[in-house]
Amino acid sequence: MRSRAEVDATLRTAKLNPAELLPAVHCLSFGPQGGAGECCLLQLEAGLCAELEAGRSLVIRGEKDEQAVLCSKDKTYDMKIADTSNMLLFIPGCKTPEELNADQASCNIIHSQIAGFSNNFWELRRCRPKLKKLRKLLMEDPYEGPDSVKDQTSTVSKYTTEDLLSLIQASEEEILHQLQVIGACVIEGYWRVLEFDYEMKLLNHVTQLIDSESWSLNKVPLRTCLEELGPLEPIEMIEHILLSYGRKYTDDAGEVYFEMREDKICRAIAQMLLQNAVKFNLSEFHEVWQQSVPEGMSTSLDQLKGLALVDKASRPETIFLLKVEDLPEDNQERFNSLFSIREKWTEADITPYIQDLCAEKQTVGALLTKYARSSMQNGIKVYNSRRPIS
Repeated sequence: MRSRAEVDATLRTAKLNPAELLPAVHCLSFGPQGGAGECCLLQLEAGLCAELEAGRSLVIRGEKDEQAVLCSKDKTYDMKIADTSNMLLFIPGCKTPEELNADQASCNIIHSQIAGFSNNFWELRRCRPKLKKLRKLLMEDPYEGPDSVKDQTSTVSKYTTEDLLSLIQASEEEILHQLQVIGACVIEGYWRVLEFDYEMKLLNHVTQLIDSESWSLNKVPLRTCLEELGPLEPIEMIEHILLSYGRKYTDDAGEVYFEMREDKICRAIAQMLLQNAVKFNLSEFHEVWQQSVPEGMSTSLDQLKGLALVDKASRPETIFLLKVEDLPEDNQERFNSLFSIREKWTEADITPYIQDLCAEKQTVGALLTKYARSSMQNGIKVYNSRRPIS
């Protein structure tokens, strides 16, 4: 243990003026364990510190073959090790200069023991949630309806919320939001997505009832739907399809209604028409599509962004199915895939297929600058790959 006289002697040897220093002195020594490798340092932004201080948890997620991510209740962060040239010491109870100034009693020697040390720390960077796996897991066993023999005999794994939280590298709020986006629902305690043909069967029941009852598409009564369609399908499925394709609201009398979403219904019917065709003559498709949607709805190619692609170079022009959710999640792999489908893209055509790759505050233009090369073709700016595509 150093005395005050020894400390003052050391300061004189180092030619330091005690008047320019705080009066308190920390004398450090290593503990019996040596301290190396016992602890990890994690650098947190203010928002994450507040989460911990409020008693909430931060969770590290990832399987053995995945790069770990850290999740709060609503955000996901990449974790990377950052090396530092300075040795970082862990000293329990160590006081900062500000704390020493406030504590006038701390004017002498403070003996502190080093509990550990490190030459690196974990650095966090906000990232997109890795949600592609979520759809993949649920599509292993889509729900085909209560009468499906396959569903009754299937041995494929089903997933609860807890299962998904342990398998998907995303925060709880991001996972629950994505489950809503992909139209999943809870059936007998497990999250399921509807098999597309069964989903279309349910939607057809609803649209036919709307037509037969001459209801406004903006005012579809829940109670009557359940009464009329209940004998055909489980009422939970009828309500789920109304929630998926409509906006729920309550009138002044307390009756629940749905305002049907034209764009989503038209999009689903387009997918049904396109899924069995390699390519479809565009003008013929337009005609068949408009005839297939419920009366009073109007179709538009804008409804198909991220679902189908028009080939304007072919004669006649054609349209084919290209779903953004089927493309790779990794940025470079996504661009490779898109440029293997089409050599040159306009910004309008490619935007629906890369918009979900944009990080926080990142624009589509910034992504294109990084992964594509621009040129002019017939007075129109187009983008092609920066690297050869095999």
